[in-house]
Amino acid sequence: MLTTIQIQDIANQKLLISDLTDADLLEFCKIANQKYREGSPIISDEYYDFIFTLELSKRLPDDPFLQKIETENEGFSEEKIKLPKKMLSTDKAYSWSEINKWLERITKFSEEINYSLNDILIKGTAKLDGFAGYDDGIKFYTRGDGNKGSDISRVFERGLGVYNDSERGQGPGEIVVKRSYFEKHLSNHFEYPRNFQASLIKEKELDKFAIDAISAKAALFVPFTQLPKWLGSIDEFSSQFLDIVRQLEGGVDFDVDGVVFEIISPELKKHMGSNRKFHRWQIAFKENKEKAQVRVISVTAQVGRTGKITPVAELEPTQLSGATIYRATGHHYGLVKEQGLGAGSVIELTRSGLVIPKINKVLKAAEVDVPANCPSCGNKLSWDSDFLMCLSHKVCPDQIKGKIIYFFRILANNDGFGQATIQKLYDEGVRQVSDIYLLNKAQLISMGFGEKTSQNLIDQLIRSRQEIIEDWRFLAAFGVQRLGMGNCENLLKSFSIEKVFNLSVEEISNIDGFAELTAELIFDGLLSIRDQYETLVSGGFQLESTLLSSDTNLSSNPFNNKKIVFTGSMDESRVELQKQAKAFGAIVSKSVSSKTDYLIIGENVGQLKTKAAKTHGVEILTESEYLKKLNSS
Repeated sequence: MLTTIQIQDIANQKLLISDLTDADLLEFCKIANQKYREGSPIISDEYYDFIFTLELSKRLPDDPFLQKIETENEGFSEEKIKLPKKMLSTDKAYSWSEINKWLERITKFSEEINYSLNDILIKGTAKLDGFAGYDDGIKFYTRGDGNKGSDISRVFERGLGVYNDSERGQGPGEIVVKRSYFEKHLSNHFEYPRNFQASLIKEKELDKFAIDAISAKAALFVPFTQLPKWLGSIDEFSSQFLDIVRQLEGGVDFDVDGVVFEIISPELKKHMGSNRKFHRWQIAFKENKEKAQVRVISVTAQVGRTGKITPVAELEPTQLSGATIYRATGHHYGLVKEQGLGAGSVIELTRSGLVIPKINKVLKAAEVDVPANCPSCGNKLSWDSDFLMCLSHKVCPDQIKGKIIYFFRILANNDGFGQATIQKLYDEGVRQVSDIYLLNKAQLISMGFGEKTSQNLIDQLIRSRQEIIEDWRFLAAFGVQRLGMGNCENLLKSFSIEKVFNLSVEEISNIDGFAELTAELIFDGLLSIRDQYETLVSGGFQLESTLLSSDTNLSSNPFNNKKIVFTGSMDESRVELQKQAKAFGAIVSKSVSSKTDYLIIGENVGQLKTKAAKTHGVEILTESEYLKKLNSS
């Protein structure tokens, strides 16, 4: 049995999870869950979900504790009352793959009843981190076990208001406190909002903090029906998923524990039904913040194409979100020194953005080894603020190879030149992209490439020259500092690509969005790639010129700065229409949302986009109506 001191040490990470037996881990999870439900959490909800219960599910996947419905507000009342409507838990997903499985289930069930996928709309709302309850307008119940809960109608008798000053009787929701209010008035007195929210519910009389929060309308009951929502098709949901999550999580001034998604078709919801624990037509996404405590084997230095030295932690193999993680970036050597990231240290590892392993913090520091010389070229390294840099840009092998790899990746029209091919070319003395485009088949064969491979590589080079490519993308592929694709497009809206190599620092800095320091870096960068650029262009690259802002009158254009979606079969090329719209200052998107201004439709238009447009109040124009409006400006 864990002692009080042991429980505190585990909660404060003085005692690491790897040091716990299975029995101790299970006991701690039960204690932490009980404390959370009572309104006195000892660890954050995030830590409970993404460290402790996930570790428990790996060690004891069949333990009954992991299978039961999470009861709400245990200990507030002995008497349990049947709820007017069943309140089940919500199934949880921690990754896009789990969300995708939910979509596959929806597809399967819809096919069973011949329900068109084009007619399915998904609703999303923030998942509030409060006390769940049900308000029938007369009584207010805790969720309890989903079937029976406690009568805590006293919360409204005490003056608790309903969100948006709306009426009572709107069914399920959460008792919460505004995040801004908590941080300003309560954070010095309560460790978590949950601790404070419990004081609103318990039978004891309200304290001053609770009375003040209720008076300020900062403590509220929020019916789920009152929450800001996102509504869209399956296609929109899939293509905009992370943006939707960010939008909903940031759309309320309350602590949020993920996002809830559900289908809204009564027919399909009925068919999908529920199991004992949750509704099959609903799922809660908690962004993949799964964490693990991992021991570092070593820290190695890697050189990027710009000369920046990145520390990479080599880790004991660790399962995280269904993948085995062997390494993670330490970002920069300033952070390595500050945190004590070295061989033998223990880190907290997460998978950021659903994919990328990330060192969240160092739990146990170790001796740090900072390299003095570049691991690629051997030259002395220099500090630039927190960053360790190799300044031997023209001779450093990893920088040279990195620039070439980057060029082909940004160009995105040549599939033959991956890392292994670039390494082989480098070994044979190739140092620039322009040198690659000058190679012939015989030269490639002499370098050790097979005859068939050599021909394929030559074919790829020919194809990449013959395919039309935007001039801004071509310029961006050279990897000039501060000239990413966005800045390249802005630069070429002011000056043609033929003129940019002759611009002064002052002329560049006069362009909107280009500060003097940026202009200086761009000037030097353009000078360094000029010879390569001229060699490649003279070799026959087909560049599509960016329309100069001076050639268009954007201010009078009705679509300037408007968000537009094109759909259906057009008389003119849809690609050309999209390019034209961008030239006139429009923001072209692939899917309809509440932020879309116009939906331009052609022939054979599907229902998804038009239905979404009507839902969001988006103006719909035919192709001819659009062109008429465009030409009349």
